[in-house]
Amino acid sequence: MTATLTQLIPLTPPPNPQLQDIRTQAAGYLQEETIPTNKNEEWRFTNLSPLLKQTFVAPSQELPPVSIDDLAIPEAAQSRLVFINGIYAPLLSSLANLPAGVFIGNLAAANAAGLAITDYLGKQPGGEEVFTAINTAGINDSAVVWLAPDTAIESPIQLLFITTVDDTAIATQPRTLVVLEQRSSATIIQEYLHTSASNRAYFNNSVTEIWLGAAAKLNHTRIQAEDIAAIHIGKTAVSQSEHSSYTGNAIELGSKLSRHNWEIFQIGAQTETYLNGLTMVNGEQESDTHSVIALTKTHGITNQLHKCIVNDRAHAIFNGKVFVPQAAQQTNAGQLNRNLLLSAKARIDTKPQLEITADNVKCSHGATVSQLEDDEIFYLQSRGLDVETAKILLINAFAVEIIDRIPVASVREKLAVAVKAFKAN
Repeated sequence: MTATLTQLIPLTPPPNPQLQDIRTQAAGYLQEETIPTNKNEEWRFTNLSPLLKQTFVAPSQELPPVSIDDLAIPEAAQSRLVFINGIYAPLLSSLANLPAGVFIGNLAAANAAGLAITDYLGKQPGGEEVFTAINTAGINDSAVVWLAPDTAIESPIQLLFITTVDDTAIATQPRTLVVLEQRSSATIIQEYLHTSASNRAYFNNSVTEIWLGAAAKLNHTRIQAEDIAAIHIGKTAVSQSEHSSYTGNAIELGSKLSRHNWEIFQIGAQTETYLNGLTMVNGEQESDTHSVIALTKTHGITNQLHKCIVNDRAHAIFNGKVFVPQAAQQTNAGQLNRNLLLSAKARIDTKPQLEITADNVKCSHGATVSQLEDDEIFYLQSRGLDVETAKILLINAFAVEIIDRIPVASVREKLAVAVKAFKAN
């Protein structure tokens, strides 16, 4: 294990002794691993050198003063969970009057409630990889959302992971566990944000595990809007039981370097999976989305649309894989990556993949790369718009298809403002 990996793992003991076995197993895996390089096929387009050049330390266990007035969404006024630098902030969280059968809290509260955390934590089918193992080896706390059978929560659940730094480059390891038992349903807005403006590098290495029971339904929006100097590596792993439905909306806006690994595992028949993604990067940002949909049962429905808007010298990467083995007969799978380049130096690497061995399926995939068309801009100018307004309107038209799929109005409005502020060269 390299010195860099060692520095990223906190040495404080876990609050729950049962977590020690999970941490020990992950640390053992890391003994034989290093941070991947471009020689690794899964990382060949992603430059991790900014991570290797920086020394990071664990954050202080004292909560810094933070205001969330501009970050909290009104729809989640009584269903909001806040972590600052990976540490649970109970005074900023709001969990009053939750419906019966709904648990939202951190690990300590989940243990006190008698929830079987260790039956799910670290148990996703995808196995270990280096950044997930770093998170697991240092796990001390987690956001936990747990719904009992036949339970629904109407208001969205907001999970706020806030990073604030001064002059120290910190590494945080946010963790989230979501368990929706059979026939339960929820909407989750998960946000990774910053409140400092120090332009100091920090590393946020997040892991989210989602388990959907039979006929459970989850609409999950993940927004990454870290500081422009940050490095963000994230994994979202979802296991779907029979007849369950997962809708995921992934929005990538911030960080100097970001990577999101999105893994879907079908563990029951007749599941529905809808993945919607929007990446918007400029300057010299680099953003990588790797998704895997692993189908193992019959009658699965999956549809993925990922869009990238790339400006200046920024670089976006999309690699989406859909596996349809012989056992996954009568699958209906679609995947499309659409990209908009706003400058001559902007880059996109796209690789949609379908691996099919089943013979009774309906599957498609594709990718497009385009630019703002001069005739479209000219048409809008002929209707009285100036060039800049015309470009903003066209960019918005490209992005709104994803934004409109987010079920919370205040979140849509906030993202619409971000799109409007995105300038084209």
